[in-house]
Amino acid sequence: MKKFLETILNIYNINELRQRIGITLFLLLVYRLGAQVVLPGIDSVQLASLAEKADGAGLLGLLNAFTGGAFANASVFALGIMPYISASIVVQLMGVALPYLQKLQKEGESGRKTLNQITRWLTIAICVVQAPAYLYGLSALGVPDTAFIIGKSPIFLFSSVTILVTGTIFAMWLGEKITDKGIGNGISLLIMVGIIANLPLSFTQEVISRVSENNGGLMLVLIELVLWIVIVLLSILLVMAVRQIPVQYARRSSGGGILQNNIGGTRQYIPLKLNASGVMPIIFAQALMFAPAYLGSFLGSSDFGQWMQASFSDIFGLWYNILFAVLIIIFTFFYTAITVPTNKMSDDLKRSGGFVPGIRPGVETSDYLDNVMSHITFPGSLYLAAIAVFPAVVVKIVGMQPGWALFYGGTSLLIMVGVAIDTIQQVNSYLLNRHYDGLMKTGKTRRGVSTI
Repeated sequence: MKKFLETILNIYNINELRQRIGITLFLLLVYRLGAQVVLPGIDSVQLASLAEKADGAGLLGLLNAFTGGAFANASVFALGIMPYISASIVVQLMGVALPYLQKLQKEGESGRKTLNQITRWLTIAICVVQAPAYLYGLSALGVPDTAFIIGKSPIFLFSSVTILVTGTIFAMWLGEKITDKGIGNGISLLIMVGIIANLPLSFTQEVISRVSENNGGLMLVLIELVLWIVIVLLSILLVMAVRQIPVQYARRSSGGGILQNNIGGTRQYIPLKLNASGVMPIIFAQALMFAPAYLGSFLGSSDFGQWMQASFSDIFGLWYNILFAVLIIIFTFFYTAITVPTNKMSDDLKRSGGFVPGIRPGVETSDYLDNVMSHITFPGSLYLAAIAVFPAVVVKIVGMQPGWALFYGGTSLLIMVGVAIDTIQQVNSYLLNRHYDGLMKTGKTRRGVSTI
Protein backbone atom coordinates (compact mmCIF):
# COMPACT_ATOMS: atom_id res chain seq x y z
CA MET A 1 0.00 0.00 0.00
CA LYS A 2 2.85 2.36 0.82
CA LYS A 3 4.47 1.71 -2.55
CA PHE A 4 1.17 2.35 -4.30
CA LEU A 5 0.77 5.70 -2.56
CA GLU A 6 4.34 6.60 -3.48
CA THR A 7 3.57 5.80 -7.11
CA ILE A 8 0.49 8.04 -7.03
CA LEU A 9 2.62 10.84 -5.55
CA ASN A 10 5.24 10.35 -8.26
CA ILE A 11 2.57 10.58 -10.94
CA TYR A 12 1.30 13.82 -9.41
CA ASN A 13 4.81 15.27 -9.29
CA ILE A 14 5.37 14.76 -13.06
CA ASN A 15 3.69 17.78 -14.61
CA GLU A 16 3.31 16.36 -18.15
CA LEU A 17 1.93 13.03 -16.92
CA ARG A 18 -0.49 14.79 -14.57
CA GLN A 19 -1.76 16.94 -17.43
CA ARG A 20 -2.17 13.97 -19.75
CA ILE A 21 -4.16 12.01 -17.16
CA GLY A 22 -6.33 15.06 -16.48
CA ILE A 23 -7.05 15.51 -20.22
CA THR A 24 -7.88 11.81 -20.55
CA LEU A 25 -10.33 11.85 -17.62
CA PHE A 26 -11.98 15.04 -18.87
CA LEU A 27 -12.51 13.69 -22.40
CA LEU A 28 -13.84 10.40 -21.04
CA LEU A 29 -16.27 12.35 -18.87
CA VAL A 30 -17.45 14.26 -21.94
CA TYR A 31 -18.08 10.96 -23.72
CA ARG A 32 -20.03 9.55 -20.78
CA LEU A 33 -22.15 12.71 -20.51
CA GLY A 34 -22.91 12.56 -24.23
CA ALA A 35 -24.15 8.98 -23.82
CA GLN A 36 -26.96 10.34 -21.61
CA VAL A 37 -28.16 13.05 -24.03
CA VAL A 38 -31.27 11.78 -25.84
CA LEU A 39 -31.84 12.64 -29.49
CA PRO A 40 -34.08 15.72 -29.96
CA GLY A 41 -37.64 14.73 -30.76
CA ILE A 42 -37.65 11.48 -28.74
CA ASP A 43 -39.38 11.12 -25.37
CA SER A 44 -36.86 9.39 -23.11
CA VAL A 45 -39.60 8.25 -20.70
CA GLN A 46 -41.00 5.89 -23.33
CA LEU A 47 -37.72 4.08 -24.00
CA ALA A 48 -38.27 1.46 -21.28
CA SER A 49 -38.95 -1.36 -23.75
CA LEU A 50 -35.77 -0.56 -25.67
CA ALA A 51 -33.74 -0.60 -22.45
CA GLU A 52 -35.31 -3.94 -21.46
CA LYS A 53 -34.36 -5.59 -24.75
CA ALA A 54 -30.89 -4.02 -24.75
CA ASP A 55 -30.25 -5.50 -21.30
CA GLY A 56 -30.86 -8.99 -22.61
CA ALA A 57 -28.46 -11.65 -23.82
CA GLY A 58 -28.63 -10.95 -27.54
CA LEU A 59 -26.59 -8.82 -29.88
CA LEU A 60 -28.50 -5.74 -28.72
CA GLY A 61 -27.23 -6.29 -25.19
CA LEU A 62 -23.67 -6.58 -26.43
CA LEU A 63 -23.99 -3.48 -28.59
CA ASN A 64 -25.50 -1.56 -25.68
CA ALA A 65 -22.58 -2.65 -23.48
CA PHE A 66 -20.05 -1.46 -26.05
CA THR A 67 -21.74 1.95 -26.25
CA GLY A 68 -22.01 2.30 -22.47
CA GLY A 69 -25.83 2.35 -22.53
CA ALA A 70 -26.00 4.99 -25.29
CA PHE A 71 -27.82 2.57 -27.61
CA ALA A 72 -30.66 1.98 -25.14
CA ASN A 73 -30.84 5.69 -24.30
CA ALA A 74 -31.26 6.64 -27.98
CA SER A 75 -28.56 9.20 -27.30
CA VAL A 76 -26.43 11.25 -29.65
CA PHE A 77 -23.71 8.57 -29.23
CA ALA A 78 -26.11 5.69 -29.93
CA LEU A 79 -23.94 4.31 -32.74
CA GLY A 80 -20.89 4.48 -30.49
CA ILE A 81 -17.42 4.01 -31.89
CA MET A 82 -18.22 0.74 -33.68
CA PRO A 83 -18.58 2.34 -37.17
CA TYR A 84 -14.98 3.53 -36.84
CA ILE A 85 -13.89 0.04 -35.80
CA SER A 86 -15.73 -1.42 -38.81
CA ALA A 87 -14.07 1.11 -41.12
CA SER A 88 -10.66 0.24 -39.68
CA ILE A 89 -11.31 -3.44 -40.33
CA VAL A 90 -12.26 -2.77 -43.96
CA VAL A 91 -9.20 -0.57 -44.57
CA GLN A 92 -6.80 -3.09 -43.03
CA LEU A 93 -8.35 -6.01 -44.94
CA MET A 94 -8.26 -4.08 -48.20
CA GLY A 95 -4.64 -3.18 -47.47
CA VAL A 96 -3.76 -6.80 -48.18
CA ALA A 97 -5.37 -6.74 -51.64
CA LEU A 98 -5.04 -3.15 -52.95
CA PRO A 99 -1.57 -2.04 -54.09
CA TYR A 100 -2.43 1.61 -53.41
CA LEU A 101 -3.12 0.93 -49.74
CA GLN A 102 -0.02 -1.27 -49.51
CA LYS A 103 2.03 1.63 -50.87
CA LEU A 104 0.55 3.96 -48.26
CA GLN A 105 1.46 1.52 -45.49
CA LYS A 106 5.11 1.72 -46.56
CA GLU A 107 5.26 5.53 -46.74
CA GLY A 108 5.65 6.08 -43.03
CA GLU A 109 3.94 9.01 -41.32
CA SER A 110 2.51 10.57 -44.49
CA GLY A 111 1.01 7.25 -45.56
CA ARG A 112 -0.45 6.71 -42.11
CA LYS A 113 -2.16 10.11 -42.24
CA THR A 114 -3.69 9.30 -45.61
CA LEU A 115 -4.93 5.93 -44.34
CA ASN A 116 -6.46 7.63 -41.31
CA GLN A 117 -8.24 10.08 -43.59
CA ILE A 118 -9.61 7.22 -45.72
CA THR A 119 -10.79 5.49 -42.53
CA ARG A 120 -12.58 8.66 -41.39
CA TRP A 121 -14.45 9.07 -44.67
CA LEU A 122 -15.41 5.40 -44.66
CA THR A 123 -16.65 5.82 -41.06
CA ILE A 124 -18.97 8.61 -42.23
CA ALA A 125 -20.27 6.40 -45.05
CA ILE A 126 -21.01 3.54 -42.62
CA CYS A 127 -22.74 5.93 -40.22
CA VAL A 128 -24.95 7.30 -43.01
CA VAL A 129 -26.19 3.74 -43.57
CA GLN A 130 -26.47 2.70 -39.91
CA ALA A 131 -28.15 5.87 -38.59
CA PRO A 132 -31.44 5.55 -40.58
CA ALA A 133 -31.47 1.81 -39.86
CA TYR A 134 -31.21 2.56 -36.14
CA LEU A 135 -34.01 5.15 -36.24
CA TYR A 136 -36.39 2.92 -38.20
CA GLY A 137 -35.44 -0.04 -36.04
CA LEU A 138 -36.56 1.67 -32.82
CA SER A 139 -40.21 0.86 -33.56
CA ALA A 140 -39.36 -2.79 -34.25
CA LEU A 141 -37.58 -2.89 -30.87
CA GLY A 142 -40.76 -1.89 -29.05
CA VAL A 143 -40.49 1.90 -28.90
CA PRO A 144 -44.05 3.25 -29.35
CA ASP A 145 -44.82 5.81 -32.05
CA THR A 146 -45.86 8.27 -29.35
CA ALA A 147 -42.20 8.41 -28.27
CA PHE A 148 -41.48 10.39 -31.43
CA ILE A 149 -42.73 13.80 -30.38
CA ILE A 150 -42.95 15.29 -33.87
CA GLY A 151 -43.33 11.95 -35.62
CA LYS A 152 -40.96 10.43 -38.14
CA SER A 153 -41.08 13.45 -40.36
CA PRO A 154 -38.35 14.21 -42.91
CA ILE A 155 -37.11 17.01 -40.67
CA PHE A 156 -36.76 14.63 -37.71
CA LEU A 157 -35.04 11.94 -39.78
CA PHE A 158 -32.60 14.36 -41.41
CA SER A 159 -31.69 16.07 -38.14
CA SER A 160 -31.39 12.79 -36.23
CA VAL A 161 -29.21 11.15 -38.89
CA THR A 162 -26.99 14.24 -38.92
CA ILE A 163 -26.70 14.17 -35.11
CA LEU A 164 -25.94 10.43 -34.99
CA VAL A 165 -23.24 10.74 -37.66
CA THR A 166 -21.80 13.79 -35.90
CA GLY A 167 -21.89 11.93 -32.57
CA THR A 168 -19.79 9.07 -33.93
CA ILE A 169 -17.33 11.48 -35.58
CA PHE A 170 -17.09 13.43 -32.32
CA ALA A 171 -16.47 10.21 -30.37
CA MET A 172 -13.76 9.29 -32.90
CA TRP A 173 -12.23 12.75 -32.43
CA LEU A 174 -12.28 12.29 -28.65
CA GLY A 175 -10.45 8.98 -29.03
CA GLU A 176 -7.79 10.51 -31.26
CA LYS A 177 -7.28 13.44 -28.88
CA ILE A 178 -6.87 11.04 -25.95
CA THR A 179 -4.21 9.17 -27.92
CA ASP A 180 -2.38 12.39 -28.89
CA LYS A 181 -2.82 14.55 -25.79
CA GLY A 182 -3.76 12.07 -23.08
CA ILE A 183 -2.60 8.65 -21.95
CA GLY A 184 -3.41 5.28 -23.50
CA ASN A 185 -5.16 4.31 -26.73
CA GLY A 186 -8.14 6.64 -27.01
CA ILE A 187 -10.49 4.43 -29.05
CA SER A 188 -9.88 1.44 -26.78
CA LEU A 189 -10.42 3.60 -23.68
CA LEU A 190 -13.79 4.81 -25.00
CA ILE A 191 -14.88 1.21 -25.47
CA MET A 192 -13.56 0.25 -22.03
CA VAL A 193 -15.36 3.02 -20.12
CA GLY A 194 -18.57 2.09 -21.91
CA ILE A 195 -18.16 -1.49 -20.76
CA ILE A 196 -17.23 -0.56 -17.18
CA ALA A 197 -20.30 1.68 -16.94
CA ASN A 198 -22.48 -1.46 -16.99
CA LEU A 199 -20.40 -3.42 -14.45
CA PRO A 200 -22.05 -2.24 -11.16
CA LEU A 201 -25.60 -2.87 -12.41
CA SER A 202 -24.70 -6.28 -13.88
CA PHE A 203 -23.10 -7.46 -10.64
CA THR A 204 -26.06 -6.17 -8.60
CA GLN A 205 -28.48 -8.10 -10.82
CA GLU A 206 -26.42 -11.27 -10.32
CA VAL A 207 -26.46 -10.88 -6.51
CA ILE A 208 -30.22 -10.24 -6.46
CA SER A 209 -30.81 -13.26 -8.69
CA ARG A 210 -28.76 -15.57 -6.44
CA VAL A 211 -30.26 -14.32 -3.19
CA SER A 212 -33.91 -13.57 -3.96
CA GLU A 213 -34.51 -16.66 -6.09
CA ASN A 214 -32.65 -18.97 -3.66
CA ASN A 215 -30.31 -19.83 -6.51
CA GLY A 216 -27.09 -20.54 -4.62
CA GLY A 217 -27.10 -17.56 -2.26
CA LEU A 218 -24.16 -15.38 -1.28
CA MET A 219 -21.80 -18.35 -1.09
CA LEU A 220 -22.14 -18.97 -4.82
CA VAL A 221 -21.64 -15.24 -5.46
CA LEU A 222 -18.39 -15.42 -3.47
CA ILE A 223 -17.25 -18.45 -5.49
CA GLU A 224 -18.06 -16.58 -8.69
CA LEU A 225 -15.96 -13.62 -7.53
CA VAL A 226 -12.99 -15.86 -6.75
CA LEU A 227 -13.27 -17.56 -10.13
CA TRP A 228 -13.63 -14.15 -11.78
CA ILE A 229 -10.33 -13.05 -10.22
CA VAL A 230 -8.71 -16.24 -11.56
CA ILE A 231 -10.02 -15.47 -15.05
CA VAL A 232 -8.66 -11.92 -14.76
CA LEU A 233 -5.24 -13.28 -13.79
CA LEU A 234 -5.30 -15.72 -16.73
CA SER A 235 -6.20 -12.84 -19.04
CA ILE A 236 -3.28 -10.81 -17.67
CA LEU A 237 -0.95 -13.76 -18.31
CA LEU A 238 -2.21 -13.92 -21.89
CA VAL A 239 -1.53 -10.23 -22.43
CA MET A 240 1.87 -10.18 -20.70
CA ALA A 241 3.37 -13.53 -21.82
CA VAL A 242 6.43 -13.22 -24.10
CA ARG A 243 8.90 -15.53 -25.82
CA GLN A 244 12.42 -14.14 -25.36
CA ILE A 245 14.75 -14.56 -28.33
CA PRO A 246 18.40 -14.26 -27.16
CA VAL A 247 20.51 -11.73 -29.04
CA GLN A 248 24.26 -11.14 -29.04
CA TYR A 249 26.21 -8.16 -30.40
CA ALA A 250 29.60 -7.95 -32.06
CA ARG A 251 31.81 -5.14 -30.77
CA ARG A 252 35.29 -4.18 -31.86
CA SER A 253 38.17 -4.64 -29.44
CA SER A 254 41.03 -2.16 -29.08
CA GLY A 255 43.23 -4.39 -31.22
CA GLY A 256 40.87 -4.25 -34.15
CA GLY A 257 39.47 -7.75 -33.80
CA ILE A 258 35.79 -8.57 -33.43
CA LEU A 259 34.75 -9.92 -30.05
CA GLN A 260 31.42 -11.71 -29.65
CA ASN A 261 30.11 -10.14 -26.48
CA ASN A 262 27.02 -8.69 -24.90
CA ILE A 263 26.64 -4.96 -24.62
CA GLY A 264 27.18 -3.77 -21.06
CA GLY A 265 27.84 -7.33 -19.90
CA THR A 266 24.11 -8.19 -19.91
CA ARG A 267 22.26 -10.60 -22.16
CA GLN A 268 19.83 -9.00 -24.62
CA TYR A 269 16.50 -10.38 -25.81
CA ILE A 270 13.89 -9.72 -28.46
CA PRO A 271 10.54 -10.09 -26.65
CA LEU A 272 7.94 -11.71 -28.93
CA LYS A 273 4.51 -11.54 -27.32
CA LEU A 274 2.31 -14.61 -27.14
CA ASN A 275 -0.61 -12.36 -28.04
CA ALA A 276 1.05 -9.66 -30.14
CA SER A 277 -2.29 -8.47 -31.57
CA GLY A 278 -3.74 -7.51 -28.17
CA VAL A 279 -7.52 -7.07 -28.05
CA MET A 280 -7.90 -6.13 -31.73
CA PRO A 281 -8.87 -9.67 -32.92
CA ILE A 282 -11.68 -9.64 -30.34
CA ILE A 283 -12.92 -6.23 -31.50
CA PHE A 284 -12.63 -7.13 -35.18
CA ALA A 285 -14.39 -10.47 -34.73
CA GLN A 286 -17.12 -8.91 -32.61
CA ALA A 287 -17.80 -6.28 -35.25
CA LEU A 288 -18.27 -8.96 -37.92
CA MET A 289 -20.49 -11.13 -35.70
CA PHE A 290 -23.40 -8.76 -36.37
CA ALA A 291 -23.37 -9.76 -40.05
CA PRO A 292 -24.82 -13.33 -39.89
CA ALA A 293 -27.97 -12.24 -38.04
CA TYR A 294 -28.50 -9.36 -40.48
CA LEU A 295 -27.96 -11.73 -43.40
CA GLY A 296 -30.55 -14.06 -41.93
CA SER A 297 -33.07 -11.21 -41.71
CA PHE A 298 -32.48 -10.37 -45.39
CA LEU A 299 -33.14 -13.98 -46.36
CA GLY A 300 -36.61 -13.57 -44.87
CA SER A 301 -38.78 -16.48 -43.77
CA SER A 302 -36.78 -19.23 -45.44
CA ASP A 303 -35.62 -22.09 -43.25
CA PHE A 304 -31.98 -21.11 -43.64
CA GLY A 305 -32.74 -17.45 -42.88
CA GLN A 306 -34.67 -18.33 -39.72
CA TRP A 307 -31.88 -20.69 -38.62
CA MET A 308 -29.26 -17.98 -39.07
CA GLN A 309 -31.32 -15.45 -37.11
CA ALA A 310 -31.94 -17.89 -34.28
CA SER A 311 -28.37 -19.22 -34.15
CA PHE A 312 -26.44 -15.97 -34.47
CA SER A 313 -28.68 -13.63 -32.47
CA ASP A 314 -27.91 -15.48 -29.22
CA ILE A 315 -24.38 -14.52 -28.17
CA PHE A 316 -24.36 -17.50 -25.79
CA GLY A 317 -25.44 -19.99 -28.44
CA LEU A 318 -23.28 -22.83 -29.80
CA TRP A 319 -22.96 -21.76 -33.44
CA TYR A 320 -22.39 -18.14 -32.53
CA ASN A 321 -19.44 -19.01 -30.30
CA ILE A 322 -17.96 -21.50 -32.77
CA LEU A 323 -17.89 -18.85 -35.50
CA PHE A 324 -16.70 -16.25 -32.99
CA ALA A 325 -13.75 -18.44 -31.94
CA VAL A 326 -12.79 -19.18 -35.54
CA LEU A 327 -12.83 -15.47 -36.44
CA ILE A 328 -10.69 -14.65 -33.40
CA ILE A 329 -8.07 -17.21 -34.45
CA ILE A 330 -8.04 -15.91 -38.04
CA PHE A 331 -7.81 -12.26 -37.00
CA THR A 332 -5.07 -13.06 -34.49
CA PHE A 333 -2.85 -14.43 -37.26
CA PHE A 334 -3.83 -11.62 -39.65
CA TYR A 335 -3.27 -8.77 -37.21
CA THR A 336 -0.01 -10.28 -35.94
CA ALA A 337 1.26 -10.56 -39.52
CA ILE A 338 0.65 -6.86 -40.25
CA THR A 339 1.81 -5.48 -36.90
CA VAL A 340 4.94 -7.58 -36.24
CA PRO A 341 7.38 -6.74 -39.07
CA THR A 342 9.92 -9.55 -38.75
CA ASN A 343 11.78 -8.31 -41.86
CA LYS A 344 12.27 -4.88 -40.31
CA MET A 345 13.31 -6.42 -36.99
CA SER A 346 15.92 -8.50 -38.78
CA ASP A 347 17.25 -5.50 -40.72
CA ASP A 348 17.46 -3.34 -37.59
CA LEU A 349 19.25 -6.13 -35.75
CA LYS A 350 21.77 -6.54 -38.58
CA ARG A 351 22.47 -2.79 -38.78
CA SER A 352 23.10 -2.61 -35.03
CA GLY A 353 25.63 -5.48 -35.21
CA GLY A 354 23.39 -7.97 -33.44
CA PHE A 355 22.52 -11.56 -34.29
CA VAL A 356 20.55 -14.49 -32.94
CA PRO A 357 23.02 -17.21 -31.84
CA GLY A 358 23.18 -19.98 -34.44
CA ILE A 359 21.20 -17.97 -37.04
CA ARG A 360 22.76 -15.98 -39.87
CA PRO A 361 21.83 -12.28 -39.99
CA GLY A 362 19.47 -11.14 -42.72
CA VAL A 363 16.94 -13.40 -44.42
CA GLU A 364 17.57 -16.41 -42.19
CA THR A 365 16.98 -14.32 -39.07
CA SER A 366 13.76 -12.95 -40.57
CA ASP A 367 12.55 -16.47 -41.42
CA TYR A 368 13.50 -17.68 -37.94
CA LEU A 369 11.58 -14.86 -36.22
CA ASP A 370 8.59 -15.43 -38.50
CA ASN A 371 8.64 -19.15 -37.69
CA VAL A 372 8.78 -18.47 -33.95
CA MET A 373 5.90 -15.99 -34.23
CA SER A 374 3.80 -18.57 -36.08
CA HIS A 375 4.48 -21.21 -33.40
CA ILE A 376 3.57 -18.94 -30.46
CA THR A 377 0.65 -17.21 -32.20
CA PHE A 378 -1.30 -20.45 -32.65
CA PRO A 379 -1.54 -21.40 -28.94
CA GLY A 380 -2.00 -17.70 -28.15
CA SER A 381 -4.98 -17.49 -30.51
CA LEU A 382 -6.52 -20.65 -29.00
CA TYR A 383 -6.04 -19.20 -25.51
CA LEU A 384 -7.63 -15.94 -26.63
CA ALA A 385 -10.58 -17.72 -28.23
CA ALA A 386 -11.13 -19.90 -25.15
CA ILE A 387 -11.37 -16.89 -22.85
CA ALA A 388 -13.60 -15.09 -25.36
CA VAL A 389 -16.23 -17.85 -25.41
CA PHE A 390 -16.05 -18.59 -21.67
CA PRO A 391 -19.17 -16.45 -20.84
CA ALA A 392 -21.29 -18.84 -22.89
CA VAL A 393 -19.95 -21.73 -20.81
CA VAL A 394 -20.84 -20.17 -17.45
CA VAL A 395 -24.30 -19.11 -18.68
CA LYS A 396 -25.17 -22.59 -19.91
CA ILE A 397 -23.58 -24.55 -17.05
CA VAL A 398 -23.84 -22.28 -13.98
CA GLY A 399 -26.94 -20.32 -14.99
CA MET A 400 -25.21 -16.96 -14.53
CA GLN A 401 -27.01 -13.74 -15.39
CA PRO A 402 -26.15 -12.72 -18.99
CA GLY A 403 -25.11 -9.18 -18.03
CA TRP A 404 -22.61 -10.37 -15.42
CA ALA A 405 -21.41 -13.21 -17.67
CA LEU A 406 -20.21 -10.66 -20.24
CA PHE A 407 -17.62 -9.56 -17.68
CA TYR A 408 -16.78 -13.16 -16.81
CA GLY A 409 -14.31 -13.54 -19.61
CA GLY A 410 -15.19 -12.79 -23.19
CA THR A 411 -14.87 -9.54 -25.05
CA SER A 412 -15.60 -7.22 -22.14
CA LEU A 413 -12.98 -8.64 -19.77
CA LEU A 414 -10.26 -8.98 -22.39
CA ILE A 415 -10.75 -5.41 -23.55
CA MET A 416 -10.69 -4.11 -19.99
CA VAL A 417 -7.55 -6.07 -19.08
CA GLY A 418 -5.73 -5.29 -22.32
CA VAL A 419 -6.51 -1.58 -22.27
CA ALA A 420 -5.75 -1.27 -18.55
CA ILE A 421 -2.35 -2.95 -18.96
CA ASP A 422 -1.48 -0.81 -22.00
CA THR A 423 -2.39 2.37 -20.11
CA ILE A 424 -0.44 1.31 -17.01
CA GLN A 425 2.59 0.54 -19.15
CA GLN A 426 2.47 4.03 -20.66
CA VAL A 427 2.26 5.55 -17.18
CA ASN A 428 5.22 3.41 -16.10
CA SER A 429 7.25 4.60 -19.07
CA TYR A 430 6.77 8.19 -17.92
CA LEU A 431 7.81 7.24 -14.41
CA LEU A 432 10.91 5.42 -15.66
CA ASN A 433 11.92 8.31 -17.89
CA ARG A 434 11.56 10.68 -14.97
CA HIS A 435 13.65 8.34 -12.83
CA TYR A 436 16.44 8.24 -15.42
CA ASP A 437 16.46 12.05 -15.62
CA GLY A 438 16.80 12.19 -11.86
CA LEU A 439 19.79 9.83 -11.91
CA MET A 440 21.54 11.85 -14.57
CA LYS A 441 21.00 15.09 -12.64
CA THR A 442 22.73 13.62 -9.60
CA GLY A 443 25.79 12.89 -11.70
CA LYS A 444 25.34 9.12 -11.63
CA THR A 445 25.88 7.19 -14.83
CA ARG A 446 24.16 4.13 -16.11
CA ARG A 447 25.26 1.62 -18.69
CA GLY A 448 23.80 1.79 -22.12
CA VAL A 449 21.11 -0.70 -22.98
CA SER A 450 20.35 -1.65 -26.53
CA THR A 451 16.74 -1.81 -27.66
CA ILE A 452 15.38 -3.35 -30.78
